[in-house]
Amino acid sequence: MPVIAVDGPSASGKGTIARALAAHFDLPYLDTGLLYRAVGLNVARSGNDPDNNTDARAACDFPDILLDDPELRAEATGGLASRVSIHPEVRAALLERQLGFAAQDGGAVLDGRDIGTVIAPDADAKLFITASPEARATRRFKEMVAQGEKPSFDNMLADIIARDARDTNRATAPLKPAEDALLLDTSDLTIDAAVQRAIALVSGKLEAAG
Repeated sequence: MPVIAVDGPSASGKGTIARALAAHFDLPYLDTGLLYRAVGLNVARSGNDPDNNTDARAACDFPDILLDDPELRAEATGGLASRVSIHPEVRAALLERQLGFAAQDGGAVLDGRDIGTVIAPDADAKLFITASPEARATRRFKEMVAQGEKPSFDNMLADIIARDARDTNRATAPLKPAEDALLLDTSDLTIDAAVQRAIALVSGKLEAAG
């Protein structure tokens, strides 16, 4: 069974696409970003500093039930995840859990920021999902408005740009496409169109590999 790696920045659509791929190919799915969000939320709830290496590493010892906490999906938690993920010790602590999921016999779909480059460099198919910062900020803005919140678009755009800078410039496992990744820009695509395009790209890759 295939292993499919899906990478990309925040709000690019990679999570939606990865879940759709898992359903289409009947594969187990792991949102690796949730692991980092759990660490970020854990360190914040402990009253500690996500920018402090020792505090962030200690927060890696979280119970699995935390992965079901709805607060993990909050915008603020995403920012915390980006901050703790720059620490090499945090990435090392979460590495084994991700490697084990990718190596299971039944294949897998994993999404994150370093799946195709670090976690599953030998994946059968790799996608790098991207979109312009403006398109991604617009998506986040609409989501939050629909939830009854009153976000600032300018602040949201600035946060996305800052998060991209942290993720792409960190020393350990920076966000970047694997050399053999298939690129998919979702800036001007609907959700359905992006999903269908992703399925076609992965199907073509798997068929070519035999």
